[in-house]
Amino acid sequence: MRAFRRPGTAVILTLTTLLGCLPSLLGREPARAETRPAVTWAVCPEDEQVQCGTMRVPANWADPYGTSIELSMARRPAEDPARRIGVLIVNPGGPGGSAVNMALDGEFFTPELRKRFDIIGLDPRGVGRSAPVLCSQALVDAKPSPLVADAAAFTALGAYNRKLAADCTTRSGPVVEHADTGSVIRDVEALRRALGEPRISIFGASYGSLIGELYGETHPATLRAVVLDSVMDHSVDVDTFLTQETAAVQDSFNEFVAWCARDTRCVLRGQDIPKLWAALLARAQAGTLEDPYDPPAKLGVWELISAAFSAFYDPQWFSFAHYLKDAAVPAAATGRRARTAVPLDLTPNSFPAVFCGDWALPVGDFTAYRKRLDALAVIAPQVRASPLALSAAAGCVGWPVPPSSPQRRLSPAKMPMLLVNARHDPATGYVWAQQTAAQLGPNARLLTYQGWGHIAYSHSPCVKAAVERYLVDLTPPAPGTTCPAVEPAPFGVG
Repeated sequence: MRAFRRPGTAVILTLTTLLGCLPSLLGREPARAETRPAVTWAVCPEDEQVQCGTMRVPANWADPYGTSIELSMARRPAEDPARRIGVLIVNPGGPGGSAVNMALDGEFFTPELRKRFDIIGLDPRGVGRSAPVLCSQALVDAKPSPLVADAAAFTALGAYNRKLAADCTTRSGPVVEHADTGSVIRDVEALRRALGEPRISIFGASYGSLIGELYGETHPATLRAVVLDSVMDHSVDVDTFLTQETAAVQDSFNEFVAWCARDTRCVLRGQDIPKLWAALLARAQAGTLEDPYDPPAKLGVWELISAAFSAFYDPQWFSFAHYLKDAAVPAAATGRRARTAVPLDLTPNSFPAVFCGDWALPVGDFTAYRKRLDALAVIAPQVRASPLALSAAAGCVGWPVPPSSPQRRLSPAKMPMLLVNARHDPATGYVWAQQTAAQLGPNARLLTYQGWGHIAYSHSPCVKAAVERYLVDLTPPAPGTTCPAVEPAPFGVG
């Protein structure tokens, strides 16, 4: 995840046991939240070196004897038990990424971290293997573009979100209403108690950074160390959220253009990329732009800017340049044929349940919403808006469940915390790391990766070394420390 510390056995008093049976007799399944929860471990089928576990918790922590849900986790035990430091709880973000898969990945963390820590990935409620939010595939595929053009489309957007929420709830149960990160924090604390660990360390990447932020605020005495990589700022209002996220994507577009001008291997080198991009956007707006890798399917404006956003994550500049080059010519010239998709009845779709549980993002009526879109297009003439941020804001229009853990400023950190962010991150802009570090105060140390992409730990040996040093020795980098940029390699190289 070899030798590992087994979780202690919960001691349950006879009276508590008898009382715990009462809800079952009344038709409800108790979660026994007042005792130390138990984890059932077995060898993971994917890797015999890793244990997979399950644990039951309340679907609604405010109703601990109500319906319970089953959470899933994976534990990669410390490879050097004699030098074991403790538990490192990890989360890759999303929302929707599987922490179980992160723990199963035996190469993501450095060898020293794998030797010194039990690396445990707990799939957050609603995600992966933990009571996943499942919805109709056909309904999810029918999601309207957030770039709504008129009041009727805006009304239809809210109606769609309400229909989606009802569909997901019917298929997935109460977890849809309780997928917020505040509830996840309660789950993490339950896991810590189940493991019998006095203190834990956390590595939270992207949306997983919110887990580290909130756990550090609510349970500082049980937190040994926390790394926040690609930092969420959970204090911003809707306009700051949209504006700062959109500016980050536009910055990544500008960086792509600058890279193409300096790298001789860019297939668009020497061309006016903003002009080429504007032509593609015009064709997408007219409904005549074919997906170069899936003809004759058409790309709308939303699909085109979303493709750019996805390409900036790693970043995948080489392949994105090829994508634009192929999109600029008739699809028949590429020699590719459309793929036939395998029809599915259900699909995982935790994003709206989690995001709308964590954020209050009121966009107003259509007129106010359209003004916001126009303002974003001014600051980001190429990308128009952040696909991530706009998906979140538009996805919460009409969502019937109010946020349980809405944004607010963090309290100053009570222990040293390490924040890491790329200077050019399209998903969690660098300004968010700066703002969050300011909220956390002098105990927060911000390490800046001067390069590109999302999740700096995966792009920079310098960042990996600094994170390892902090987690092992509790020694953060000096204030103002930066790590040099690493130029992206072509796909499949490096």
